[in-house]
Amino acid sequence: MAAMRVTSAAARAVCIGAAIACALAAAAGCGPRDQAAGPGAGTAPGATAIPVGRSDQSVSVDGVLRTYHLYRPAGLAAPATLVIMLHGGFGSGLQAERSYGWDHQADAAHFLVAYPDGLDHAWNSGGGCCGRPAANGVNDIGFITDMVTAIGHRLRLDPRRLYVTGISNGGMMAYRLACDTSIFAAIGPDSATLLGACDDPAPVSVIHIHGTADHNIRYNGGPGDGVARIDGPPVPSVVASWRRVDQCAAPVVTVRRPVTTSVATCPGQRAVELIMIQGAGHQWPGAPDRPLIQRILGTDPPSTALSATAVIWRFFLHHPKPAG
Repeated sequence: MAAMRVTSAAARAVCIGAAIACALAAAAGCGPRDQAAGPGAGTAPGATAIPVGRSDQSVSVDGVLRTYHLYRPAGLAAPATLVIMLHGGFGSGLQAERSYGWDHQADAAHFLVAYPDGLDHAWNSGGGCCGRPAANGVNDIGFITDMVTAIGHRLRLDPRRLYVTGISNGGMMAYRLACDTSIFAAIGPDSATLLGACDDPAPVSVIHIHGTADHNIRYNGGPGDGVARIDGPPVPSVVASWRRVDQCAAPVVTVRRPVTTSVATCPGQRAVELIMIQGAGHQWPGAPDRPLIQRILGTDPPSTALSATAVIWRFFLHHPKPAG
């Protein structure tokens, strides 16, 4: 897969992160939701239980304390499925938790959700993106994989059901994890692209959601209008490259306007799926419309054509890592 490039964003994430936190507090009344809980099913022997509800966690990576948030629903299945939700540029784990509906999905389907925090509200996702993490060579691959290990020490995880999704810079980080690790069963990037080299990736299921009117990360490739000026390949080319990696059959295309879906089945229960939403911008479909937060993040009003959270979860549910 060819390397691509991006011009780094100006360093203004700390102020933006504070603005997001204030906006979320005003919009959602972000009180603590932690609840006391005993060890419960699936807790690793001798480990401190992860409480039911939301909890704040941390792990040291290369001498830097990295933070993340966990959401454990009541009645968590064992061994546990883990979904990692990666925020976009200028976002945070808390913002992602409040914005995209994964806690509600976890309550319904009984899986664990992790919301990591990128340093300076960005991820080092390859190709020079994004912000200070890219400029400083931050080890975000090490952070995410160490986070999974740390969670696994406290709660028995299903190694066949580890998933990662994300929006924008977070979606690009999901692709970077697919390129540089082999622990995930599937990834679900939204409004994202693949930047940097991806020379020998392990097979992985992929579902990619993108709007044709995305001016930050263009569906047909080329420089975007966002702060980071992301210059990526055409999204259909990115998805086609994963079909080759996974040795998939030719895709089957269905059209239910404004949504066009292309699904390719692959050996080992894998699949590669592209969902194109005509006229949608840089956004998470089905999310609440929050103009202030969207302005801070540089995203567009969310499409109502589908719920990205529900669609991505359904894809994850049907595509575990092959046994053996």
